[in-house]
Amino acid sequence: MPYEDHSPGLNAGDLTGAPGVPSARAEATAWETPQMTSPGRPRIAALDVLRGFALCEILLANIQLIADGGTAVVTQPMGDWDPWLGLPIFSLLFGIGFSLLLDSAAHRVPRPWLVLLRRLLTLLAIGLVHMLLWPGEVLTKYAIAGLLVLLPSTWLPRWAVAGLAAALVTVAVISGGGPLLIAGLFLLGSALVRYGVIEKIERSTRGPLLLGLAFAAGLASALWVQASMRAVGATTYLPATTTLADLLLAGIYVCVLLVLLRTPLRPVLQFVFAPLGRMALTNYLTATLLVLAASHILGLPIGQSSSAAFQAAGVILAAQWLFSALWLRRYRQGPMEWLWRWATWARRPALRIPRAELIP
Repeated sequence: MPYEDHSPGLNAGDLTGAPGVPSARAEATAWETPQMTSPGRPRIAALDVLRGFALCEILLANIQLIADGGTAVVTQPMGDWDPWLGLPIFSLLFGIGFSLLLDSAAHRVPRPWLVLLRRLLTLLAIGLVHMLLWPGEVLTKYAIAGLLVLLPSTWLPRWAVAGLAAALVTVAVISGGGPLLIAGLFLLGSALVRYGVIEKIERSTRGPLLLGLAFAAGLASALWVQASMRAVGATTYLPATTTLADLLLAGIYVCVLLVLLRTPLRPVLQFVFAPLGRMALTNYLTATLLVLAASHILGLPIGQSSSAAFQAAGVILAAQWLFSALWLRRYRQGPMEWLWRWATWARRPALRIPRAELIP
């Protein structure tokens, strides 16, 4: 049986699992919209914002490679800013969503591991189809890492998950990244849920602020070490320090966003990033189609020109934001999120928002 849940008590009506009855816990992954323990509590808006922000970075990181089928010699569209930072953020969010789903399944079905297995196998199938268009896509890697690491971790106590996460991330940093980093961040996200950190994410300012300052100090140290090694011509450990610096910078971005969400800028951040984040799977997949269309049908030099890549990414994200915002006015989830949820729970969920609940 998966790990024992130590969350606050729930109403009996929350546990029925009948169609149309809200779940006791969030039914989400990095690509879906998490909600908190009971139907009356608000969605974790911070995760929507983080997911939308990471989605933008991932498009910027991949757009030239997608346009040229993975063969482009990429220069950063954003100069010195490294859009690769979206990948560790998404990996962390995927682990968070997995444990939120586990909580939901544990209260609704006798075999929650089967729900998780269907979830990951469906993601694998989606990824394999997507790979026909974009060989560098990440869904297959996430599904395989989930099957090999996340699913077995549900039988471990939370301290073991946290310890294994620390070990995998450390080894991944030393070796310069790779699949171990994804697996480690998956487990780290899962541990954050199981230790109750995610339940407090909307209520804390001091925690993200102090953690962000610690990450900034660590980043400064890593960059100093990098500069010192380059000065003496020592390149052996440069991949490790680069991976560490990227992770710390990603952590700083996350902390900054969490702090800003506790300020008057919260409505602006939610307006800009939340619609993209709530339909992240749909937007991730359609971005590939839009990039390929812009490159091969319209003939835009995305793979060869950084400025063209940046402009195309801006137009694509703007179009996806508009579509997402309009879609979510009438529907509970994005189309791909809805299909994924259907496969996960093996029953068709409601998609359209009832007319009485529509926002005028």
